[in-house]
Amino acid sequence: MYSYPIDYDLYTPEEVVTLVEFYALIEDANEGKVNKEVLIKKHNEFRKILNSISIEKQIDKEFEKISGYSIYKTIKKYK
Repeated sequence: MYSYPIDYDLYTPEEVVTLVEFYALIEDANEGKVNKEVLIKKHNEFRKILNSISIEKQIDKEFEKISGYSIYKTIKKYK
């Protein structure tokens, strides 16, 4: 078990829930199948919360380091 790369001081509780749901969906997408529309919708919400490409890239690296799954590669596979 590992913890997701979330700085809880930067986000509202609602945003944290959205981020956790997105990370779980990325895991599910790599371990099985997920609904493409749901994944794309959650990815858009994720991007809206982060609102920075550099932060997205940083979080993708951190997430891949702890989980073994790349957010970028997963989304690319589903688009």
